[in-house]
Amino acid sequence: MELKEIKELIKLVAESGVSEVEVERGDFKVSIKKAEEKTTIIQQAAAPVTHTIEVAPIATAPANTIHMPAVTSAPTVSNFITIKSPMIGTYYKTPSPDKPAFVNVGDVIKVGDVLCIVEAMKLFNEIESEVSGKIVKVLVENASPVEYDQPLFLVEPM
Repeated sequence: MELKEIKELIKLVAESGVSEVEVERGDFKVSIKKAEEKTTIIQQAAAPVTHTIEVAPIATAPANTIHMPAVTSAPTVSNFITIKSPMIGTYYKTPSPDKPAFVNVGDVIKVGDVLCIVEAMKLFNEIESEVSGKIVKVLVENASPVEYDQPLFLVEPM
């Protein structure tokens, strides 16, 4: 049974009034039981190994939820501009390990300045600023993975 078929079963349980579905194909068995707040999937192969995966009900959680680490000390002033990652990849603050960072907190930037590099599929993409201002906060650690549209910098416009 493929993941797509399991997802369809979860959707069926979430949308219908059914509280439990069990499907068996050969030596593969899937049991989906609907709880008040969670849907539990139990997968069992030919060996006596059972895996339990807990997922939120489909009706309440978007399918493409991305969990990012919480920013604990980010300024809350709404007049800052957030510069976000234009792609998925690995964030680098320097052009190479022995070079200084492209930008640091307090640096004044202008449109076209290189802020960082995001490596995607062995390609090193320079991320250029589309705004002018002062870097207030760097929101990502060096060499850490970033998602599409993930905040990288907070900039105070000038």
